Amino acid sequence: MFAGVNLPDRWAAEPDAAGRFGVGSALRYPEMRGRRWRWYTSSEAPVRMEPPGGERAIRIKRAVEKIPGGMMVVPLTCGAIITTFAPGTASFFGSFTGALFTSAIPIIAVFFVCLGSTISVRSLPRMIRRGGAMMAVKLGLGVVAGFLLGRLIGILPIQSGWLAGISTLAVVAAFNDTNGGLYMSLMEYYGRHEDAGAYCVMALESGPFFTMLTLGVVGLASFPWQTMTGAILPLFLGMALGNLDPELREFLGKAAPVMIPFFAFALGSTLNLAQIWQAGIIGFLLGIAVIAVSGAFLILVDRWTGGTGVAGMAASTTAGNAAAVPALVAAANHKYAAAAAPATVLVAACVIVTAFLAPVLTAWWYRRTQLSALAGGKE
Repeated sequence: MFAGVNLPDRWAAEPDAAGRFGVGSALRYPEMRGRRWRWYTSSEAPVRMEPPGGERAIRIKRAVEKIPGGMMVVPLTCGAIITTFAPGTASFFGSFTGALFTSAIPIIAVFFVCLGSTISVRSLPRMIRRGGAMMAVKLGLGVVAGFLLGRLIGILPIQSGWLAGISTLAVVAAFNDTNGGLYMSLMEYYGRHEDAGAYCVMALESGPFFTMLTLGVVGLASFPWQTMTGAILPLFLGMALGNLDPELREFLGKAAPVMIPFFAFALGSTLNLAQIWQAGIIGFLLGIAVIAVSGAFLILVDRWTGGTGVAGMAASTTAGNAAAVPALVAAANHKYAAAAAPATVLVAACVIVTAFLAPVLTAWWYRRTQLSALAGGKE
């Protein structure tokens, strides 16, 4: 009996001379003729089997993408699980397999070249007012947080108590970078073209450059100019390539999302599940703080620059690639080595929290502005 066979709707079941059910003359699979089988609709069949010779598909990507920040969070968690229960895996296999566990920074460098290629220089002047203002708010909040926490706790993370693991590096990295994919998708539903285009400016937040700059401004670290330049050079190299050649922009731009799960896995392999469990509550609270504080300021700035506040609410998130920033900062300045691992966990948790809350709050603010506009029209 064949259940859940994926056949086009135009093929109808017909009884043969013996009263058995086969498929009409359009059937391409003769081996199924004359056999007893039952037709299932797509909603009835628990498992959809493909015709003989066809492929079976398990929708892994679709399932992962249903999780907020899934392409970052799921591989990162997988890396942490392997490291926790089989810590010698990378050294045991070595070679290319070992490199998957230990080569986060080279993969991230390629990622920023690909990401930079998607930023259009021509669109920057038109969007500089909106996007620049919101980017300034995000960076300004990072500077304020860095200054206050730097004076209170310094460079190293808190070692004990309810706030164990929190660090200046974690908070600054969480505030500095916006979840561009989520922002753009929300603007598709609730925003305007200029709202979506503002991200071409905010995309400059990507990477460790502004986090390094923030930490330097508040006096917590000094980075050589070569290191600062090297942190942003891949992004600008990608911008140059993408703007010089549209075909390269398309080619490199498609590759940027592919890099995320690979460097996320490598970052996860530096973590331990005990750290993730310990940082869970703190990460949740950090996510609440990011979306509440940055959301309030971004809404005000968005409205001041001619928007409705919807774009500001949608931008009050933490980007998935922000979880890579602590490791990059630690690689540039070893003073932050002790803070990098717990900061990565906290920022990853912040990504999840803000990704869950931002769509709900953006939709709520959009309805609020629409109701206000209708009420104003009636008056």
